[in-house]
Amino acid sequence: MTSHTVSFARESRAHPSTLSGWGLVTLLIGPFLANLDLFITNVALPSLRADLGASPAALQFVVAGYALAYALLLVPGGRLGDHFGRRRVFAIGLALFTLASLGAGLAPTVEGLIAARIVQGGAAALLAPQALATVQSVLTGRARAVAISRYAVAGGLAAVAGQLVGGLLIQADVLGLGWRPVFLVNVPFGLVALALLRRTVPETRAPAAAGLDPLGTTLLGVVLVGLLVPLTLGPAAGWPWWSVALLLLVAPTVAALAFWELREERRGRAALLPPSLLRTRSMRRGLPVVLVFFIAFSGFLFAFALVSQTVLGLGPLLSGLAITPTTVVYVATSFAVPRLLRRFGRGVLVAGGLLQAVGVAGLAVAVVVAPADPPLGVVLVALVMTGCGQALSVGALFRIVLADVPAAQGGVGSGMMVATQQAALALGVALLGSLLGSLLPVDAVLAVGVLGGVLVVMQVGVAASSAVLPRMRE
Repeated sequence: MTSHTVSFARESRAHPSTLSGWGLVTLLIGPFLANLDLFITNVALPSLRADLGASPAALQFVVAGYALAYALLLVPGGRLGDHFGRRRVFAIGLALFTLASLGAGLAPTVEGLIAARIVQGGAAALLAPQALATVQSVLTGRARAVAISRYAVAGGLAAVAGQLVGGLLIQADVLGLGWRPVFLVNVPFGLVALALLRRTVPETRAPAAAGLDPLGTTLLGVVLVGLLVPLTLGPAAGWPWWSVALLLLVAPTVAALAFWELREERRGRAALLPPSLLRTRSMRRGLPVVLVFFIAFSGFLFAFALVSQTVLGLGPLLSGLAITPTTVVYVATSFAVPRLLRRFGRGVLVAGGLLQAVGVAGLAVAVVVAPADPPLGVVLVALVMTGCGQALSVGALFRIVLADVPAAQGGVGSGMMVATQQAALALGVALLGSLLGSLLPVDAVLAVGVLGGVLVVMQVGVAASSAVLPRMRE
């Protein structure tokens, strides 16, 4: 076995020197669980509200608090892996994530649940950059491209399957625990991955690992908190003074962060967000597209769970089952993405964006025209198109953004990309969730129409962005 292949051959050494097929599966459990936990809670929100007496703002923070911690710590998490060893940091993150999942599943109050979710998000931030950086470091050529595509499959599948799994678990009411198995389900997977990790995944680190840049990390944290907390809690609280103050703090903090990072890199120090890396074509042009795409992605899934239950009157199980066509098509399409990228390059992103735009438009029109009984055929076709478009877009974006990232900066580059993704996922819930939540009490049909229109525009923008992105290469 060489570093150019991913094989499921048995790894007999206690310290593998390359990434086996089972090693890749073990690594992918991390980002799969991390993304699953962002979306599995969507269908659990009504149950959480009834059981814990949670307010609408608290429910949004159950989702967004996790994503905020995840996004904030991703880049430092990548740096920690580069410095101390990626397998070691992955193991620590997986252990913390498993314990925090147990704590969330046993939480007696909504405040305790939010605290456990924040710890979960911080632990998840140690997982994703290590998985991508290990792939970038150990594999090359087509094997690397396939592994990155599998990473995109795992993360996207977790997102679209989260609502189905959540609905099934809540409907089953395992041992009378209600919503709690939504979090407890992570525990056995985490334990299995921990048992396999040392024997299947090689230890890697950057040849000259950079420091952690505490001031840069603090400034980035202020930016993320200043955006996500007001946008999550502000609308429900009537936009109190502190929410406006936090938003006004964002612009000068971004300027201070840019100045500090330029200064650190010019002095030869470790910048949290290296300007030289941001100047690479794939990162500079790809990250804004990642931001727009994943805002729309999370907004769609959050809205689907909410509309299917509050407008169409479906229970948690039926709401989860309703997304099944999207899940199945996503998985089936994802395995074809590497081959499609080799043949059509950036055209895959064009097709993905347009398919999603048409699919979301079809769903919105079906609900607006017949809110009491949307035509099943239209809904089914629209869900299939949406799932296919999501798989094409996710696979293409992950390949494009990482195309120019040097292997030595794999942890930092992966962390920056996944941090952008997670910030976008949180923003999608905060921005589009708030938009939907403010319109639903006024007119449910209007709410669906407006949100559908916003999502269509965003996905058409993603498709159009392919013209400025770098061409694909092996």
